[in-house]
Amino acid sequence: MIEKTISEIEAKIRAETISDDRKRELLQLLARLKTEISARNKQNLKPLKNSVEELRSSVEGFEQSHPKLVQIVNSISNTLSNLGI
Repeated sequence: MIEKTISEIEAKIRAETISDDRKRELLQLLARLKTEISARNKQNLKPLKNSVEELRSSVEGFEQSHPKLVQIVNSISNTLSNLGI
């Protein structure tokens, strides 16, 4: 969505009858904005990846420490799934 908005702004800048210097300045600002958005998106994925990895590790630990409970919960889940619930 953000990329689409930036592309629309870029198209409007190119279509406007303003000086070449002003167009160049505005397009440079848009390019910088794209770079900053890209960097921010990459930074936001790091905590998510860490959280997923921690959750995976916790689940594995729980499965190892409580194998019978995990087996029972899986059995109940499968039964409910087979019933369409």
